[in-house]
Amino acid sequence: MANNFPPVNKIFDDLEKFRDYCRFEGKPFDEKDLYNDKSWVWQSYGKYQNYLRAKARNAGRNINQRRN
Repeated sequence: MANNFPPVNKIFDDLEKFRDYCRFEGKPFDEKDLYNDKSWVWQSYGKYQNYLRAKARNAGRNINQRRN
């Protein structure tokens, strides 16, 4: 048997995060949208995760560096 599937715990953790995102953002939650790149809800969740990653990366920076 191939061992290229993600661990079961990661799947359930991702499902929990996705469910919370849908609940707080008012998006329709459907379990079959998890890891489905064609689903608009999953795409918006991915964009939200990228936003959070960029926000954490830029947390210590002074955004208005050009203004004196």
